[in-house]
Amino acid sequence: MVPSTGSGHRSTGSTTQAGVVRDDRRLSAWQGVARQYDYWWTVYKRTWRSSVITSFASPLLYVLAMGVLLGGFVHVSPGRLEGATSYLAFIVPGLVAAQAMQTAVFETTYPVMGALKWHKSFYAQLASPLGARDLANAMLAFVLFRVASTCGVYFLVMSPFGVFATWWGPVLAFAATALTGMAFGVWTFAFSAHVRSEASFGLIFRLGLIPLFLFSGSFFPIGNLGPALAWVARLTPLWHGVNLTRMLCLDHVDLSTALVNVSVLVVVLVVGWWLAIRTLQRRLAQ
Repeated sequence: MVPSTGSGHRSTGSTTQAGVVRDDRRLSAWQGVARQYDYWWTVYKRTWRSSVITSFASPLLYVLAMGVLLGGFVHVSPGRLEGATSYLAFIVPGLVAAQAMQTAVFETTYPVMGALKWHKSFYAQLASPLGARDLANAMLAFVLFRVASTCGVYFLVMSPFGVFATWWGPVLAFAATALTGMAFGVWTFAFSAHVRSEASFGLIFRLGLIPLFLFSGSFFPIGNLGPALAWVARLTPLWHGVNLTRMLCLDHVDLSTALVNVSVLVVVLVVGWWLAIRTLQRRLAQ
């Protein structure tokens, strides 16, 4: 029986065993994310220092080491580097896209496990009108912020090196890297919400992250892998992200290929987002 107020109106809440009235009205997707802004902003203010090295310093030093120092010994024609005039111009777009993937994966492994297993903040937040969908959307929005800030610094630091053919190319490439990162983030979120032990993350890092990072076209054209392995590389979402980012940065855009790259990433993102929410709902209901 639905309780009523003294004025005769029916209540929209439910009473828990502890006698606490909970507001059961479903929030919109935007409201669910907005109500967690303060929480995630506090989390970032307390943890941003620990991410400076892994998110900004290490990747940039890696680009300088591989692109500038090692790249000084690579002298090949632009035709062998997919139109890039230098090895630095070739490697930068690939490394930014790969960094977007790594940032998204790191932010959706242990943080998700912690919210479910260690500090259990997800369960505490369920005592409010927030639902599993709202929790997943807010964390993924935070992941998007982390991916965007990391890739944005990448592009800003690399701009004086003359690796971008146009001014608008890096702008669109920035959006491409954010799309690439989130395409991996949603699937990793679903995996993290499903497994019971953090030991399972070794599968992602060893069998997924490292092979994708090395053989997705970030360091060399996938044509060097041979016909069979090149087609395998083309089936991975990271290759689509790397290829799209590189085409935009070098201003060598093939419209049909770019549409395929975007379509694949969007499909992977949408399906993974749906799976992430469903998996978290099932986990929190157990």
